[in-house]
Amino acid sequence: MTVSPCAADFCVYNRELYQFLVAAQRKSRKSNSTQIASISLEINLVDPLVVLNKLAQPHQLNFYWENKGKKEAIAAIGAVAKLQIEGKERFSKSEGFIKYCLKNIINFGSTERSFSKPLFFCGFSFFDINQQENYPFPAATVFLPHWQIAVKEECCILVANFIIHADVNIEKILQMLWRKIEIIHSWEFYSPHQDFQEPKFSKKSVANPEKFKRSVLSALETIRSTHVSKIVLADALDVRSNTPFNLFNSLHNLRQLHPNCYIFSTSNGKGQNFIGASPERLICIHNQQLITDALAGSAARGKTPAEDATNADRLLNSEKERHEHSLVIDFITQRLSQLGLLPQILPPRLRQLSNIQHLWTPISAIVPDEVHPLKIVSQLHPTPAVAGTAPDAACVEIRRYESFERGLYAAPLGWIDADGNCEFIVGIRSALIDGDRARLYAGAGIVAGSDPEKELAEIQLKLQALLKALV
Repeated sequence: MTVSPCAADFCVYNRELYQFLVAAQRKSRKSNSTQIASISLEINLVDPLVVLNKLAQPHQLNFYWENKGKKEAIAAIGAVAKLQIEGKERFSKSEGFIKYCLKNIINFGSTERSFSKPLFFCGFSFFDINQQENYPFPAATVFLPHWQIAVKEECCILVANFIIHADVNIEKILQMLWRKIEIIHSWEFYSPHQDFQEPKFSKKSVANPEKFKRSVLSALETIRSTHVSKIVLADALDVRSNTPFNLFNSLHNLRQLHPNCYIFSTSNGKGQNFIGASPERLICIHNQQLITDALAGSAARGKTPAEDATNADRLLNSEKERHEHSLVIDFITQRLSQLGLLPQILPPRLRQLSNIQHLWTPISAIVPDEVHPLKIVSQLHPTPAVAGTAPDAACVEIRRYESFERGLYAAPLGWIDADGNCEFIVGIRSALIDGDRARLYAGAGIVAGSDPEKELAEIQLKLQALLKALV
């Protein structure tokens, strides 16, 4: 384990940081503009989820991200710069906001390690405008956090971002930073609760199964009579707890129950949180190498190895599921090609999760310098896996059939750094948390040959997986 600077060492850091901050303030005065000082330090190994638990406040934006398979987790707390907007230009305006901020960021410390540079955290809703006025998240949120704590394998990096202007007190910034490091070091690693917490609910408002099945039948008729070949229908389950939901215990449960998924949480700074365990990566870019996932076609896991193998074989050989999967592959490759990328389709495989398995085909491409990650996100969202084919026409049908606001459900969530490295997931297997109330979301792809009973069973399977984690 690498130990962060002790008190004696920090005197050296203090001198270097002081000189750095003085130079940043001098630049701010000379240019008559605000600068952002981004300070990167390696600290003792801590659990970012514990840091989120201790530091996050209801009135602040925050973001949590964990991928156990890649041995990484990130907590982002507070915002020194943020953009919250609605409308069709949300992706291009978010790109412009990030580029503007980057022009004013001055870095201190080593930026060689993973997550040692400031990250911008992003959450976009499914539709560019939320039609229900009471939905608590805007259509786009992008923010640069005040505190960013990231673990990658056995390395823990703190990135602290500070606004620097002509009158800022540099000594107070140094005191705040050192005090924060001392406090963080006092917390235990990976221990919000060691044991799995069982959920307790006082009320469940189960969506009407018959209504959903009628929607499936109606969607099948639309598919038969129009050029739409797939419509993804989602359903929502409202639950109420005896006490307010414990966000951090729920996230801890999710990472125990779904180690092969992306565990995520984002807040709106007003007390509501959107959390989940998504199996679906939208894009990952590292050193200009892009990977995206075609993930569509589902089957339950078996209770025995023999049953599991039978289910997997049936999935791999199902004409209906393979057709649904091929629609997603075709869409992704076409959309990437429209941006000038040359997508390469990797061999198909199964993505097996704790209670469900999917057909999965990774797709790769090299990203040119001039193509910003958000251009790719904008081009790919929504994929046929979460909307249908053709997506624009399918989205019109979704608005017809779904009586609730999708919001962040099935929409892009993720982060971007200064070099264009990024990772975005699709916010499925998710829930909106508001005090003692939660709304859980799940969807199923409807294509010719879909059976309403089977689609309902798939929805219920996905909802139960998430319901088990909430406490």
